[in-house]
Parts: sequence; structure tokens; C-alpha cells
Amino acid sequence: MNKMIVANLVHRPIRSLISILAVAVEVTLILLIVGLALGILDDNKVRQKGTGADILVRPPGSANFSAFSSAPVSVKVADVLGRQPHVTAVAPIVMQTTNNIEILNGIDLTTFEELGGPMRYLEGGPFQGPYDMIVDDFLASSEKLHPGKIVKSLNHDFRIVGIIPNGRGARRYVPIKTLQELIGMENKASVFYVKLDDPHNDTLVAQQIKSIPGMESYNVMTISEWLAVMSVDHIPGLSIFIKVVIGIAMVIGFIVIFQSMYTAVMERTREIGILKSLGASKSYVVRVILRETLLLAMAGILVGFIISMAGRAGIVHSFPTLRVLPITLKWALYATLIAVGGAMLGAIYPAFKAAQKDPIDALAYE
Repeated sequence: MNKMIVANLVHRPIRSLISILAVAVEVTLILLIVGLALGILDDNKVRQKGTGADILVRPPGSANFSAFSSAPVSVKVADVLGRQPHVTAVAPIVMQTTNNIEILNGIDLTTFEELGGPMRYLEGGPFQGPYDMIVDDFLASSEKLHPGKIVKSLNHDFRIVGIIPNGRGARRYVPIKTLQELIGMENKASVFYVKLDDPHNDTLVAQQIKSIPGMESYNVMTISEWLAVMSVDHIPGLSIFIKVVIGIAMVIGFIVIFQSMYTAVMERTREIGILKSLGASKSYVVRVILRETLLLAMAGILVGFIISMAGRAGIVHSFPTLRVLPITLKWALYATLIAVGGAMLGAIYPAFKAAQKDPIDALAYE
């Protein structure tokens, strides 16, 4: 049976190749697009942990996605937070999204370094003037930036003065006073990063902050709580997006395999008649069709893994700021089960149609 199955697939190379590529596209959609979404999410979590903060304090009405929060409050809130027990440092941050979907972080370098220690510069150094910018190495590699280069943001020219390792919060930093003036938020901040003497006191201090008169409605979260929120199930639309991608991928595999195997059954009517006249049972014919489909699916899965790994390497090389989750055993298993399931569903009807053919009519088929 195995020799016959391989011979059938080799006899129709174009159709077999199309089926394999369809399954490969299905696997690639799952691994690459889902990997990109989860990779960006994980990268954001790593960078937030890299700030060294233990608590995030945001203005009332601000979302958990602090990068897009635009509900500013007075920077004097930092003084109130700094007087709380166990608080060792408070850094006010201004976050602004530009027209190019760039996120600028305005910081006071002194207070920011109190959170996670002094900046480590791969090139250049700290701010020297109001229109200086510090970027991380991923962004520098992506946009070919180096100290001394001029970049435009918010319709102003900024000079790159320092390049730091990625994982220290944002990818672009400018002086907080400069960003406040540019967006009309003088003496305002979007979020406050709070550093504690002991991270284990984070829940206690968060409750203390919420009990401060006038701050009851502030969005106060510990970093551990924020990291828990930044998951597929908690981010609006992300879970639905992943399910839609998987659904589309499965439909692609189902339709192509169904069409391929249905056409193959029609073309091989006479062959099926010969098999049944020689004593082949209905289950034997079904097994032949399903095993052909399984072989196509496994070949497609292998090609899909190769394309996904090549695609991930290409994305990371061309767009260093985009993170793609490496292929994990969990998602490799998911992709395999989904691809095989979709392919077998597409082959069931053609297989049973072949099994139902009358051997006399099949032998007379021209």
C-alpha cells in the first residue's frame, strides 16, 4: 500500500506540490503570525521589567497600556509618592505616541537611573542638550542610527547622543522637559515608576498609595500584576486575533486538500474499480486516500516549519525592533495537530466517495 501511495503522489507532482504548499502556508500562518504577536508582547514585558520599577502609578482613567496613556497629572505627585514608607525612588515619565506610531519617553535621567541603576552606553553618552535622544541597540540597528545623527520626531530635530542595550523600558528617550513643552504638558507626567526597598512590599505600598486622599481613583499596579495582565487572555482582541488566524489557516488547508483529493478520486475512478474488483474493501480504499492525505500533510508541516524559521530570521534581521517568538514545542504541536486535522477533514468526503464506487461502473469509466 505504501508503494502505491507514494507512486500516486509522484505521478501527479504539481497537485501534490500545491497540497504540500497549502499545508505549509497553514503552518506558517500559525507559527509566524502568532509568534510575531506573542513575541512583541513578551518583548514589552521584558522591557517593562528592565526599568527596575516595582509599582506603576497612572492617572485616573488611564489604560493598562501605559504607552498609549494620555491622561497627564502634575509631576508633584512624585513628591507625594516619595514620602511613602518603603519607597526609595520615584521617576515621572511622559509618554507620547507620534504620527509614525513611535513612542517617545520623556525622562529625567537622574531619577530614572535611581530605578534600575546607571545607563550602560554601547555608544555615546547621556543627554547634553534639550533636543538630545537616547535609543536602544535594536532601534539603532533597525534605523542605522549612531551618535551624532539627526532624526525628526514631533516635527523637531533630535540628535542621537547615546545607544543603550535593549530591555531598559522604551526604545527612545528624550529629556522630560523637552517633551512636556512639545506636547503642551508642562510639569505633567503620564506615569510614575516607583522603586521600593524590598519588592515583596509592593502589594502593601500599592494599597498605601490607593489610600492617599485624592489618589483613590489612580490606576496603581504592581509590576507583577502588570505582567500578569499583559497576557493573551487579558489583552482586548489579541486572543480573538489569534483564533481568527488559526481559523483562516485551517480553512486554507481544508479547502486545498479537499479539492486535491476530490479531483484525484474522480481521475482515479478506474483505478479504484480495479482495486475493488481485486477484493479491496471499502475500508481499504478509505485508508489509501487518508494515508495519502496524511503523507501530504506531514510533508507540508515540515516545509512549514522550515519557512517559519526562515521567515522569523528574515523579520528579525530586517526589522530588529520586532520580536518573533521562537518555535516552541507547544506551538509546534498545535500547528501539527491543526494542519493534520484540517487535512484529514478535507479528505474524509473524497475518501468515502471513493469507497462507495461500484466496481462495475468504475471499470467502465472512461
